[in-house]
Amino acid sequence: MDARRFRARRSAAAIAALVCCLGLPLSACSSSPATREKEDSTTQAAVPKAVRAVDDLQDGYLEVIKDVLPSVVQIQGRRDLGSGVVYDDQGHVVTNAHVVGDEKTFRVTTANSEDELTADLVSSYPQQDLAVIKLDRPPSGLKAAKFGDASKVQVGQIVLAMGSPLGLSSSVTQGIVSATGRTVTEGGEDDGGGTGATIANMVQTSAAINPGNSGGALVNLDSEVIGVPTLAATDPDLGGSAAPGIGFAIPASTVKTIADQIIENGRVVDSGRAALGITGRTVVNDEYRAAGVAVVSVQEGGAADKAGLERGDIITRLGDTDITTITSLSEALAGDKPGDETTVTYTRNGSEKTVDVTLGEQ
Repeated sequence: MDARRFRARRSAAAIAALVCCLGLPLSACSSSPATREKEDSTTQAAVPKAVRAVDDLQDGYLEVIKDVLPSVVQIQGRRDLGSGVVYDDQGHVVTNAHVVGDEKTFRVTTANSEDELTADLVSSYPQQDLAVIKLDRPPSGLKAAKFGDASKVQVGQIVLAMGSPLGLSSSVTQGIVSATGRTVTEGGEDDGGGTGATIANMVQTSAAINPGNSGGALVNLDSEVIGVPTLAATDPDLGGSAAPGIGFAIPASTVKTIADQIIENGRVVDSGRAALGITGRTVVNDEYRAAGVAVVSVQEGGAADKAGLERGDIITRLGDTDITTITSLSEALAGDKPGDETTVTYTRNGSEKTVDVTLGEQ
Protein backbone atom coordinates (compact mmCIF):
# COMPACT_ATOMS: atom_id res chain seq x y z
CA MET A 1 0.00 0.00 0.00
CA ASP A 2 1.51 3.36 -0.97
CA ALA A 3 2.04 6.04 1.67
CA ARG A 4 -0.58 8.41 0.23
CA ARG A 5 -3.36 5.79 0.36
CA PHE A 6 -2.34 4.87 3.89
CA ARG A 7 -2.54 8.50 4.97
CA ALA A 8 -5.91 8.87 3.28
CA ARG A 9 -7.35 5.85 5.13
CA ARG A 10 -5.88 7.03 8.38
CA SER A 11 -7.40 10.48 7.80
CA ALA A 12 -10.77 8.88 7.02
CA ALA A 13 -10.71 6.99 10.30
CA ALA A 14 -9.79 10.17 12.16
CA ILE A 15 -12.64 12.07 10.52
CA ALA A 16 -15.12 9.35 11.45
CA ALA A 17 -13.91 9.37 15.05
CA LEU A 18 -14.16 13.18 15.18
CA VAL A 19 -17.77 13.12 13.96
CA CYS A 20 -18.70 10.83 16.87
CA CYS A 21 -16.91 13.10 19.34
CA LEU A 22 -18.81 16.16 18.15
CA GLY A 23 -22.00 14.93 19.81
CA LEU A 24 -23.97 13.44 16.95
CA PRO A 25 -26.66 10.90 17.97
CA LEU A 26 -25.20 7.60 19.11
CA SER A 27 -27.02 5.75 16.36
CA ALA A 28 -25.04 7.76 13.81
CA CYS A 29 -21.82 6.27 15.18
CA SER A 30 -23.14 2.79 15.96
CA SER A 31 -24.46 1.39 12.72
CA SER A 32 -24.49 -2.16 11.47
CA PRO A 33 -21.32 -3.70 9.96
CA ALA A 34 -22.78 -3.40 6.45
CA THR A 35 -23.64 0.27 6.98
CA ARG A 36 -20.20 0.99 8.47
CA GLU A 37 -18.51 -0.68 5.50
CA LYS A 38 -20.53 1.47 3.09
CA GLU A 39 -19.78 4.65 5.08
CA ASP A 40 -16.07 3.78 5.22
CA SER A 41 -15.86 3.26 1.47
CA THR A 42 -17.67 6.56 0.80
CA THR A 43 -15.41 8.50 3.18
CA GLN A 44 -12.27 6.89 1.81
CA ALA A 45 -13.31 7.85 -1.72
CA ALA A 46 -13.88 11.48 -0.68
CA VAL A 47 -10.53 11.96 1.05
CA PRO A 48 -8.37 11.09 -2.00
CA LYS A 49 -10.51 13.53 -4.02
CA ALA A 50 -9.66 16.28 -1.51
CA VAL A 51 -6.00 15.29 -1.66
CA ARG A 52 -6.07 15.55 -5.45
CA ALA A 53 -7.61 19.03 -5.19
CA VAL A 54 -4.81 20.15 -2.89
CA ASP A 55 -2.21 18.66 -5.21
CA ASP A 56 -3.80 20.43 -8.18
CA LEU A 57 -3.72 23.76 -6.34
CA GLN A 58 -0.07 23.27 -5.41
CA ASP A 59 0.77 22.37 -9.00
CA GLY A 60 -1.03 25.56 -10.05
CA TYR A 61 1.13 27.64 -7.70
CA LEU A 62 4.29 26.04 -9.04
CA GLU A 63 3.23 26.69 -12.63
CA VAL A 64 2.49 30.37 -11.93
CA ILE A 65 5.83 30.84 -10.21
CA LYS A 66 7.61 29.16 -13.12
CA ASP A 67 5.78 31.43 -15.58
CA VAL A 68 6.09 34.80 -13.85
CA LEU A 69 9.10 34.83 -11.52
CA PRO A 70 11.63 35.14 -14.39
CA SER A 71 9.94 38.47 -15.23
CA VAL A 72 10.46 39.90 -11.73
CA VAL A 73 13.81 41.60 -11.09
CA GLN A 74 15.67 43.13 -8.18
CA ILE A 75 16.61 46.80 -8.53
CA GLN A 76 19.49 48.28 -6.54
CA GLY A 77 20.27 51.99 -6.39
CA ARG A 78 22.91 53.74 -4.33
CA ARG A 79 20.69 53.70 -1.26
CA ASP A 80 17.43 51.87 -1.87
CA LEU A 81 16.58 48.37 -3.02
CA GLY A 82 13.32 47.24 -4.56
CA SER A 83 11.74 45.14 -7.26
CA GLY A 84 10.57 45.60 -10.82
CA VAL A 85 8.58 43.82 -13.53
CA VAL A 86 9.88 43.30 -17.06
CA TYR A 87 7.40 45.18 -19.22
CA ASP A 88 8.49 44.29 -22.76
CA ASP A 89 11.22 42.52 -24.71
CA GLN A 90 13.06 45.82 -25.26
CA GLY A 91 14.30 45.84 -21.68
CA HIS A 92 11.80 48.26 -20.12
CA VAL A 93 11.09 47.52 -16.46
CA VAL A 94 8.24 49.09 -14.51
CA THR A 95 8.66 49.78 -10.80
CA ASN A 96 7.66 52.27 -8.10
CA ALA A 97 8.82 55.88 -8.20
CA HIS A 98 9.90 55.61 -4.58
CA VAL A 99 12.20 52.71 -5.52
CA VAL A 100 14.14 54.84 -8.02
CA GLY A 101 13.99 58.02 -5.92
CA ASP A 102 16.11 60.74 -7.48
CA GLU A 103 18.65 58.33 -8.98
CA LYS A 104 19.29 57.84 -12.69
CA THR A 105 21.27 54.58 -12.93
CA PHE A 106 20.65 51.18 -11.33
CA ARG A 107 21.93 47.65 -10.96
CA VAL A 108 19.42 44.97 -11.87
CA THR A 109 19.45 41.25 -11.13
CA THR A 110 17.08 38.82 -12.83
CA ALA A 111 15.60 35.72 -11.23
CA ASN A 112 17.61 33.36 -13.42
CA SER A 113 21.05 34.90 -12.96
CA GLU A 114 23.30 36.42 -10.32
CA ASP A 115 24.95 38.64 -12.94
CA GLU A 116 24.24 42.32 -12.44
CA LEU A 117 22.82 44.28 -15.36
CA THR A 118 22.83 48.06 -15.62
CA ALA A 119 19.79 50.20 -16.31
CA ASP A 120 18.94 53.88 -16.75
CA LEU A 121 15.86 55.81 -15.71
CA VAL A 122 13.42 56.55 -18.53
CA SER A 123 11.04 58.62 -16.41
CA SER A 124 9.45 58.73 -12.97
CA TYR A 125 5.92 59.79 -12.12
CA PRO A 126 5.77 60.31 -8.33
CA GLN A 127 2.13 61.42 -8.42
CA GLN A 128 1.17 57.80 -9.13
CA ASP A 129 4.32 56.29 -7.58
CA LEU A 130 5.35 54.61 -10.84
CA ALA A 131 8.53 54.71 -12.90
CA VAL A 132 10.13 52.97 -15.87
CA ILE A 133 13.80 52.08 -16.22
CA LYS A 134 15.49 50.44 -19.22
CA LEU A 135 18.19 47.79 -19.24
CA ASP A 136 21.27 48.92 -21.14
CA ARG A 137 21.80 45.45 -22.60
CA PRO A 138 18.72 43.25 -22.29
CA PRO A 139 19.86 39.62 -22.00
CA SER A 140 18.67 37.07 -24.53
CA GLY A 141 15.55 35.26 -23.43
CA LEU A 142 14.32 38.19 -21.33
CA LYS A 143 10.65 37.44 -20.65
CA ALA A 144 8.05 40.19 -20.39
CA ALA A 145 5.26 39.68 -17.87
CA LYS A 146 1.64 39.43 -18.96
CA PHE A 147 -0.60 42.07 -17.38
CA GLY A 148 -4.19 41.14 -16.59
CA ASP A 149 -7.51 42.96 -16.70
CA ALA A 150 -7.88 44.95 -13.48
CA SER A 151 -11.66 45.11 -13.91
CA LYS A 152 -11.87 41.33 -13.44
CA VAL A 153 -10.07 41.27 -10.08
CA GLN A 154 -12.39 39.83 -7.44
CA VAL A 155 -12.32 39.89 -3.67
CA GLY A 156 -11.32 36.46 -2.39
CA GLN A 157 -9.28 35.32 -5.38
CA ILE A 158 -5.89 33.81 -4.64
CA VAL A 159 -2.83 35.91 -5.46
CA LEU A 160 0.95 35.61 -5.16
CA ALA A 161 3.27 38.53 -4.40
CA MET A 162 6.72 38.27 -6.01
CA GLY A 163 9.72 40.45 -5.33
CA SER A 164 12.74 41.01 -3.10
CA PRO A 165 11.51 41.65 0.45
CA LEU A 166 14.38 42.75 2.70
CA GLY A 167 16.74 41.99 -0.20
CA LEU A 168 15.72 38.32 -0.44
CA SER A 169 15.46 38.13 -4.22
CA SER A 170 12.87 35.98 -6.01
CA SER A 171 10.69 35.59 -2.93
CA VAL A 172 7.04 34.58 -3.21
CA THR A 173 4.22 35.05 -0.69
CA GLN A 174 0.60 33.97 -0.97
CA GLY A 175 -2.71 35.53 0.01
CA ILE A 176 -6.02 36.69 -1.36
CA VAL A 177 -7.47 39.91 -2.73
CA SER A 178 -8.95 41.49 0.39
CA ALA A 179 -10.62 44.47 -1.28
CA THR A 180 -10.54 46.57 -4.44
CA GLY A 181 -11.04 50.26 -5.15
CA ARG A 182 -9.06 51.46 -2.11
CA THR A 183 -7.78 55.04 -2.09
CA VAL A 184 -4.51 55.19 -0.18
CA THR A 185 -2.14 58.03 0.68
CA GLU A 186 1.51 57.08 1.07
CA GLY A 187 3.89 58.46 3.61
CA GLY A 188 6.53 60.85 2.36
CA GLU A 189 10.26 60.27 2.04
CA ASP A 190 10.72 60.88 5.76
CA ASP A 191 7.65 58.85 6.70
CA GLY A 192 7.86 55.36 5.26
CA GLY A 193 9.92 56.12 2.18
CA GLY A 194 6.99 56.79 -0.17
CA THR A 195 6.30 59.71 -2.47
CA GLY A 196 3.37 61.09 -0.50
CA ALA A 197 1.10 60.25 -3.45
CA THR A 198 -2.63 59.63 -3.11
CA ILE A 199 -3.49 56.67 -5.33
CA ALA A 200 -7.00 55.52 -6.20
CA ASN A 201 -8.42 52.08 -7.06
CA MET A 202 -5.67 50.15 -5.31
CA VAL A 203 -5.91 46.40 -4.73
CA GLN A 204 -5.75 45.38 -1.07
CA THR A 205 -4.17 42.00 -0.40
CA SER A 206 -3.33 39.73 2.52
CA ALA A 207 -0.15 38.53 0.77
CA ALA A 208 2.85 39.69 2.77
CA ILE A 209 4.38 42.91 1.40
CA ASN A 210 7.59 44.04 3.05
CA PRO A 211 10.30 46.62 2.22
CA GLY A 212 11.88 45.45 -1.03
CA ASN A 213 8.60 44.07 -2.43
CA SER A 214 7.80 47.52 -3.79
CA GLY A 215 7.69 47.54 -7.58
CA GLY A 216 7.28 43.77 -7.87
CA ALA A 217 4.32 41.73 -9.06
CA LEU A 218 0.96 40.77 -7.59
CA VAL A 219 -0.08 37.79 -9.70
CA ASN A 220 -3.27 35.77 -10.17
CA LEU A 221 -3.42 32.03 -10.85
CA ASP A 222 -3.61 32.69 -14.59
CA SER A 223 0.00 33.94 -14.43
CA GLU A 224 -1.14 37.54 -14.99
CA VAL A 225 0.20 40.56 -13.14
CA ILE A 226 -2.85 42.29 -11.67
CA GLY A 227 -0.96 44.90 -9.67
CA VAL A 228 2.38 46.30 -8.52
CA PRO A 229 2.85 45.93 -4.73
CA THR A 230 3.59 49.39 -3.37
CA LEU A 231 3.07 49.68 0.36
CA ALA A 232 1.83 48.02 3.51
CA ALA A 233 -0.52 49.62 6.04
CA THR A 234 1.06 50.77 9.29
CA ASP A 235 -0.41 50.45 12.75
CA PRO A 236 0.10 53.48 15.04
CA ASP A 237 -0.44 51.22 18.05
CA LEU A 238 2.61 49.22 16.98
CA GLY A 239 4.84 52.26 16.71
CA GLY A 240 4.23 52.69 13.00
CA SER A 241 5.19 49.11 12.18
CA ALA A 242 3.55 47.34 9.25
CA ALA A 243 0.09 45.98 10.00
CA PRO A 244 0.21 42.24 9.13
CA GLY A 245 -1.91 41.15 6.21
CA ILE A 246 -2.79 44.61 4.87
CA GLY A 247 -0.86 45.51 1.73
CA PHE A 248 -1.72 47.52 -1.36
CA ALA A 249 -0.87 47.22 -5.04
CA ILE A 250 -1.36 49.69 -7.89
CA PRO A 251 -3.80 48.05 -10.34
CA ALA A 252 -2.53 46.75 -13.66
CA SER A 253 -4.71 49.18 -15.63
CA THR A 254 -3.00 52.17 -14.02
CA VAL A 255 0.43 50.60 -14.44
CA LYS A 256 -0.13 50.04 -18.17
CA THR A 257 -1.54 53.54 -18.71
CA ILE A 258 1.45 55.24 -17.09
CA ALA A 259 4.13 52.87 -18.43
CA ASP A 260 2.87 53.10 -22.02
CA GLN A 261 3.01 56.90 -21.93
CA ILE A 262 6.50 56.95 -20.44
CA ILE A 263 7.82 54.48 -23.02
CA GLU A 264 6.19 56.28 -25.95
CA ASN A 265 6.70 59.91 -24.91
CA GLY A 266 9.44 59.82 -22.28
CA ARG A 267 6.97 61.25 -19.75
CA VAL A 268 3.33 61.17 -18.67
CA VAL A 269 1.24 63.39 -20.94
CA ASP A 270 -2.24 62.36 -19.77
CA SER A 271 -2.39 61.51 -16.09
CA GLY A 272 -6.15 61.06 -15.81
CA ARG A 273 -5.87 62.62 -12.35
CA ALA A 274 -8.24 65.42 -11.40
CA ALA A 275 -6.85 68.62 -9.91
CA LEU A 276 -8.05 71.95 -8.56
CA GLY A 277 -4.89 73.76 -9.57
CA ILE A 278 -3.93 75.05 -6.14
CA THR A 279 -1.17 74.73 -3.59
CA GLY A 280 -2.66 74.29 -0.14
CA ARG A 281 -1.92 73.52 3.48
CA THR A 282 -3.93 72.12 6.37
CA VAL A 283 -5.30 74.66 8.86
CA VAL A 284 -6.58 74.08 12.40
CA ASN A 285 -9.43 75.64 14.36
CA ASP A 286 -9.41 77.19 17.84
CA GLU A 287 -9.32 73.69 19.34
CA TYR A 288 -6.24 72.81 17.26
CA ARG A 289 -8.17 70.33 15.14
CA ALA A 290 -7.73 70.09 11.39
CA ALA A 291 -10.48 72.21 9.88
CA GLY A 292 -9.78 72.71 6.19
CA VAL A 293 -7.26 73.48 3.48
CA ALA A 294 -5.99 77.02 3.06
CA VAL A 295 -5.24 78.08 -0.51
CA VAL A 296 -1.59 79.16 -0.58
CA SER A 297 -1.42 79.80 -4.32
CA VAL A 298 -3.67 79.43 -7.35
CA GLN A 299 -2.44 78.12 -10.70
CA GLU A 300 -3.18 80.68 -13.39
CA GLY A 301 -5.83 79.35 -15.75
CA GLY A 302 -6.44 76.31 -13.55
CA ALA A 303 -9.77 75.01 -12.28
CA ALA A 304 -9.72 77.01 -9.04
CA ASP A 305 -8.64 80.18 -10.83
CA LYS A 306 -11.49 79.89 -13.33
CA ALA A 307 -13.95 79.32 -10.46
CA GLY A 308 -12.78 82.45 -8.65
CA LEU A 309 -10.95 80.88 -5.71
CA GLU A 310 -8.24 83.09 -4.23
CA ARG A 311 -5.20 82.89 -2.03
CA GLY A 312 -6.35 82.74 1.61
CA ASP A 313 -9.64 80.94 0.95
CA ILE A 314 -10.17 77.90 3.19
CA ILE A 315 -11.68 74.87 1.44
CA THR A 316 -13.98 72.86 3.72
CA ARG A 317 -15.91 70.65 1.28
CA LEU A 318 -15.52 69.12 -2.18
CA GLY A 319 -18.83 67.93 -3.55
CA ASP A 320 -20.38 65.92 -0.70
CA THR A 321 -17.06 65.22 1.03
CA ASP A 322 -15.88 67.19 4.06
CA ILE A 323 -12.33 68.46 3.69
CA THR A 324 -10.24 68.79 6.85
CA THR A 325 -6.67 68.17 5.65
CA ILE A 326 -4.62 68.38 2.47
CA THR A 327 -4.65 64.57 2.47
CA SER A 328 -8.44 64.41 2.61
CA LEU A 329 -8.58 66.84 -0.33
CA SER A 330 -6.21 64.64 -2.34
CA GLU A 331 -8.26 61.55 -1.53
CA ALA A 332 -11.49 63.27 -2.55
CA LEU A 333 -9.96 64.35 -5.87
CA ALA A 334 -8.64 60.82 -6.47
CA GLY A 335 -12.19 59.62 -7.08
CA ASP A 336 -12.80 62.23 -9.81
CA LYS A 337 -11.59 62.68 -13.39
CA PRO A 338 -10.42 65.77 -15.29
CA GLY A 339 -13.45 67.54 -16.73
CA ASP A 340 -15.79 66.39 -13.95
CA GLU A 341 -18.00 69.10 -12.50
CA THR A 342 -18.29 69.47 -8.74
CA THR A 343 -18.74 72.13 -6.07
CA VAL A 344 -16.22 73.63 -3.69
CA THR A 345 -17.36 75.01 -0.35
CA TYR A 346 -14.96 77.49 1.23
CA THR A 347 -14.78 80.37 3.67
CA ARG A 348 -13.48 83.82 2.82
CA ASN A 349 -13.17 86.50 5.48
CA GLY A 350 -15.38 84.44 7.77
CA SER A 351 -18.21 83.96 5.25
CA GLU A 352 -19.03 80.54 3.75
CA LYS A 353 -19.40 80.35 -0.02
CA THR A 354 -19.99 77.60 -2.58
CA VAL A 355 -18.86 77.66 -6.20
CA ASP A 356 -19.16 75.30 -9.16
CA VAL A 357 -15.83 73.98 -10.48
CA THR A 358 -14.82 72.03 -13.58
CA LEU A 359 -11.82 69.99 -12.49
CA GLY A 360 -8.55 70.22 -14.37
CA GLU A 361 -5.72 67.72 -14.72
CA GLN A 362 -2.77 67.18 -12.43
